[in-house]
Amino acid sequence: MKDTEGTHGHTMATTAHEAYAFACLHCGHAWEQAYEIEHHVDNNNRPFILYFADGERVPSPLTRLTCLNCGEHNVRIMRAGRANAALSAQAAQRRSPHP
Repeated sequence: MKDTEGTHGHTMATTAHEAYAFACLHCGHAWEQAYEIEHHVDNNNRPFILYFADGERVPSPLTRLTCLNCGEHNVRIMRAGRANAALSAQAAQRRSPHP
């Protein structure tokens, strides 16, 4: 993490960089996204967090997620690098016969 001043038009912020993997449990679409996460304190000394992806402010990835492919909200969040593993596991499950 690093301290920055006025990165996106706000006061002093501590910035962290995190990436997450996502998998839609409805359609099987998987993707990864890196985030710049700014930790701020408002004028009343209350903390708040801003998330940015590709330079654009976005909602927290920890809230209600929407699949980029089908629009459903049944999305699992995982640590970065797990999207391909989730797709492979899902494909293997579809190929194997069920008793």
